[in-house]
Amino acid sequence: MDARLLTGADFWSLREAPEIGLRRIVVSDGPAGVRGETWDERSPSANVPAPTALAASWDVARVERVARLLAFECRRKGVDVLLAPTVNLHRTPYGGRHFECFSEDPYLTGAIGAAFVRGLQEEGVAATVKHFVANDSETERFTLDAIVDERTLRELYALPFELILAADPWAVMAAYNRVNGTTMTDSPLIQSLLREEWGYDGVVMSDWGATRSADAAVDLAMPGPDSPLDPPDVEVRVARLVALAERVSAKDATAWSDAEIAAELRAAAADGFVLARNHGSLLPLTGSSLRKVAVIGPNGADARTLGGGSATVYPPYTVSPLEGLRAALPHAEVAFAPGVKAHTRLPVAKVTAMLDGTEQRETGEFIWFGDPRTVEVRTTITAEAAGEHVIGASGVGRFTLTLDGTVVLEEELTLGPDADPGEQLFAPPQRGVPITVEAGQTVDVVLRAEGVTAFQLNHDPPFPDTGLEDAVALAREADLVVIVVGTTPEVESEGFDRSSLALPGAQDELIRRVTDANPKTVVVVNAGAPVLMPWIKQAPAVLLTWFGGQEAGNAIADVILGAVEPGGRLPTTWPASEDGLPSVQPVDGVLTYSEGLKVGYRGDVVPLFPFGHGLGYSEWRYLAMDGARVRLANTGTRGGREVVQIYASKPDSAVERPARWLVGFAVVEAAAGEEVIVDVPLSPRAFDHWADGAWQREPGEFVLEAGRSVADLKLSSSWS
Repeated sequence: MDARLLTGADFWSLREAPEIGLRRIVVSDGPAGVRGETWDERSPSANVPAPTALAASWDVARVERVARLLAFECRRKGVDVLLAPTVNLHRTPYGGRHFECFSEDPYLTGAIGAAFVRGLQEEGVAATVKHFVANDSETERFTLDAIVDERTLRELYALPFELILAADPWAVMAAYNRVNGTTMTDSPLIQSLLREEWGYDGVVMSDWGATRSADAAVDLAMPGPDSPLDPPDVEVRVARLVALAERVSAKDATAWSDAEIAAELRAAAADGFVLARNHGSLLPLTGSSLRKVAVIGPNGADARTLGGGSATVYPPYTVSPLEGLRAALPHAEVAFAPGVKAHTRLPVAKVTAMLDGTEQRETGEFIWFGDPRTVEVRTTITAEAAGEHVIGASGVGRFTLTLDGTVVLEEELTLGPDADPGEQLFAPPQRGVPITVEAGQTVDVVLRAEGVTAFQLNHDPPFPDTGLEDAVALAREADLVVIVVGTTPEVESEGFDRSSLALPGAQDELIRRVTDANPKTVVVVNAGAPVLMPWIKQAPAVLLTWFGGQEAGNAIADVILGAVEPGGRLPTTWPASEDGLPSVQPVDGVLTYSEGLKVGYRGDVVPLFPFGHGLGYSEWRYLAMDGARVRLANTGTRGGREVVQIYASKPDSAVERPARWLVGFAVVEAAAGEEVIVDVPLSPRAFDHWADGAWQREPGEFVLEAGRSVADLKLSSSWS
C-alpha cells in the first residue's frame, strides 16, 4: 500500500485511488461558513454566527439546523469534510480564537458540539472535531508544551471530545501543540484514549503542517503533497480513509433557498444575543414611537460578522446595525456617526481592482494557495473626504506602490523572527504612504507584489478631529441611541492572543460621553469574547451580539424593537476585571495550566456577568423541582423563551470540586401565563470525577439546583 495516500494531494484535498474505492475528498475550513477550495469574494459563502454565538443560544436544535445549512453549503462548494467544530475551551478570554470555540464549560461544549456534528453528518458531510487537545491559546501554538494534570485534562479539556463521540464524528484533528511533553500528532493519547478507551474508528488528521514524524499517530497528514508520514501500518490507516470516502458519498444534502438561509441566520443570530443589562426595562422599544434614531460607534455601519483567521469567509452580503435599523424603521430618521476610530492597522481598501490586467476583483485583499506569485493590481481610489489619506500594502514579499505615476514605496516586507506563520495571512506586516487630497479627487494606484501568496492593498481615509463631539451632538437630538462598539481583526484573530480585554481605541470614552448626553441608549457589544466595561453603570441596556453572521444587523433591529426576544445566555463568564485570569504566555516554551479545574465559573474570577446569565422580555417563576424535572411558568405579558439550567454540588464532598458545576440544561418556550414542565437531560459525566486512573463516583447525595444562571438558582432537589 502506498504511504503517499496518507498525505494530502494539495492544500485542500486527499489523493485518490479508485482501485481501492478512494475518490478525491475535499476538505474546507469552517465553522462560520464554508470557504471551499478558493478564498476570495468571487466564491461567496453563507456566514453563520460564530461558534460562541451559537453556543450562547444553548439550543441544540438550533445548532443542528445551522449545521444542516452548512452541509448544504459544503455540497454547493464541492466539499466533503468540514474542518469544524472547534471544541477547545474558553480557558481564558485572552485566547485569540475564543470566538471560534463554544464555551468555558465542557458539558455545554460537548452538547453543542454533538448537535453540530449530528446536523452536518446527517446531511452526508463529515465533521472534524478539533483541536485534540489543550489547544486553547495562540501564542507559540506550534511548539508550546501544555502542562495539564490528569484530572484537569480528563474533566475539562478531553471531556468535550469524549461526549461528542456519542454523535460518531467521522474525523478528528490533532493539534499543533505538545501536551505534557509530547507533540499531539505523536501523542499516545490518540491510541490509548481516543482509539482504545473511547473506541474511536474514524479518521484522525493533523492540523495543517503539524505532522512531525514518519510514525505519527495520525491517519492523514495535511496539507500535501509532502509530509514525513510513512508508518508501518499503512493499510490500517488507508482503510479509515476509504471508510470516510464511503461515508461522504452516501447522500446529498438537503437544498436551502437564499430566503431560507437568510431567515435561519437571522433567527440564529437573535437566539444567541445576550441581553446582559436592561435597567428600567428600556428594551424592547416600540418602533412606531421613534422618529429620530442615532446609530453611533465604529461598528455601527460596518459590523464584524466573523472573527479573523481560518474561520474567515466572504459572505454574499452583510447587514450592518445601521442598515438593519433603517430597514425596520422606514418612517424614522436613522443617522450615523462613528464617533471614534478603533483600528490602528491599515484597513483593506474598498475598491474594484484589476489583477494582472485580466481579473476584475471587488476587494483589495488577495489570497491563494500554491507557489508564490508576482502580481500587479491597478485601481483608482476616490477620496470621500479631504485630508490626509494613507495608501499602502500588507503582506510578505517585495512591494512597489505607484500613486498617480510616481513610485512612493519600494520595500521588502518580512515577518519577524518569532512571528507565528499565520501572521502572514492574519496580521501581515504593513507599510503606508500618506497623501493629501481634496474631496472627490481620484488617485491612480498600481501595486506590484513579488513572491507573495497573500497580500492587501490598504487605504485608511482621514478621521475627523471632531468625530467624538459630532457623535455626542447627534446623540443629544435622538429619541434613541444605539452605540455599536467592539473589537477589531487586530485584536481577535487566529495567530495571536489578546494582550488586553479593553475595547480598542477610545470606545469607552465614547460610551461615557454618549450615555451622559442621552440616557435612552442601548450599547451593542460586537465582540467574540469578553471585554471590560468600566461604563457599565451608565449604560441602561447592554446587548452582547458576538460575531453574529451576515444577518446580524437585521437581528439587532428585531431584538431592540421587540419583534423577537434576545435568546442568549452567557456560555462563558464575563469577568469584572483582568485579575486572576489564566495566562496565555508560555515560559521557556511551557504553558502550565496552573489553575487546574478553576476555569471560568469554576474558579475565583469575579464576574461582571455570571456564566449562564441573560435577560429576556418575559418574567419566569420557578415553581417546583423533582430530581431533574422542573416546573416553571411564564408570568410575563408576552410569550417567551427560557433556558433552564441545572447545576450540581456536593457540600460534604471529600473531593476537591468547584462550588457547583453545570450538569444539564434545556430550552423551553411558553405563552404568557402558561406553565411548562421540562425533564432536563443530565450529562453522562454529571456526578463523576477522575481519580486513580479511572472515573469515580463519590457515594452519597448530590444537590441539584435549577435556575437562570450559576448565580441565580431558584430551586433545589437531591440526587443520588
